[in-house]
Amino acid sequence: MPELFDRRRFLGLSAFAAAGLAFYSCEIARHEIQVVERTIGIAGLPPSFAGFRLLQISDIHLAEYTEGYFLERVIRRINELRPDLVAITGDFVSNEPLPRSFGTKMGYVCAEMLSRIACPLRYAVLGNHDMLVNSSAVTDALHTHGISVLRNRAVPLEKDGGRIWLAGLAEVEFQHPDIDATLAAPSRAGREPVILMVHEPDYADSLVGRKVSLILSGHSHGGQVRLPVLGPIVLPYLGRKYVEGHFSLPGDIQLYVNRGIGTIGLPLRLFCPPEITVLTLQPRPSAL
Repeated sequence: MPELFDRRRFLGLSAFAAAGLAFYSCEIARHEIQVVERTIGIAGLPPSFAGFRLLQISDIHLAEYTEGYFLERVIRRINELRPDLVAITGDFVSNEPLPRSFGTKMGYVCAEMLSRIACPLRYAVLGNHDMLVNSSAVTDALHTHGISVLRNRAVPLEKDGGRIWLAGLAEVEFQHPDIDATLAAPSRAGREPVILMVHEPDYADSLVGRKVSLILSGHSHGGQVRLPVLGPIVLPYLGRKYVEGHFSLPGDIQLYVNRGIGTIGLPLRLFCPPEITVLTLQPRPSAL
């Protein structure tokens, strides 16, 4: 009898612990914003861009499952940080579990909310969920609310006589990324640095040897749920090699992978908090 009681007690405590962990992952850890600040050395960076603060967010997934109040918190925090430029690397909405018509509607809601970001320089690329929901609608929503979507093109950023380029590739899985078209204008300009946004980080290997200084990606959610020793449980296609953080690639290319704001599959995060990244650019010598 005592043995049976101990077993029931153990099972009861285990169930209670599992329920507590699920509650923590869903309601607490999923809403604990982490601001990650890094200094990034860029070869050939004009002196006028020294100290330029580029803020990145990614993978918002509004309403499936990111709540509006949480996105409002993220936007308030962005405005407190006062960046020089905001880069958003895709997946504004989710393809499931609700119908695509809901995701399309949320694209406009998300864009309207993001228009409250005070920084005037706001650029984006689309992600795979945006493509599956309605890429035209998500693009229209962003453009309507003052956020430029870069699809296989680059724009110059000028400051006090210096110039760098911000470029964006089409979504890799469902569109047609054209790196030659994207880098055409920067290539004609000479050695000016190029910062490139592409949703899927593993595509970075295809960019080795290209005229790119820094790649910004999202997509992986950092794994979303990470267990001690084991690491991330599930990773998406094209987000399995470069999962989170800062990487150095051959050819003097750097890659930063943002963990994202939202979640997919289940509204859970564990040991993998939502991230706002602030990258401060500084000049550095070219690699030998």
